Amino acid sequence: MPSKVDYHADQLAALGHPVRLAILRFVVQAGERGSAAGEIQNHVELPASTLSHHLKRLLEAEMLTSHQEGTFHYYAADYKALRRLTDYLWQDCCKRGGKSTSCSESRE
Repeated sequence: MPSKVDYHADQLAALGHPVRLAILRFVVQAGERGSAAGEIQNHVELPASTLSHHLKRLLEAEMLTSHQEGTFHYYAADYKALRRLTDYLWQDCCKRGGKSTSCSESRE
């Protein structure tokens, strides 16, 4: 099992590609049901094989979940994983720097 820092570094690496970040943002906007692969493909204007590569990477990083309805594959944001990632990024905010309120203001 990877350490917490390795796990989150892998998630951030997956999001470090502009196409994958665009995919995640599009899927987040779709809500809990998610988006069909064809909708995502139209949004990012990629061939199916290239899209499949990016979706696989986001699934492996546990940023997305997938389910099938008939012949359609849907991808949804894993909101719990996204919350864990953002919480991890903020958890040590201002611990070494004193009494700044910038961290609490940034999270609201």
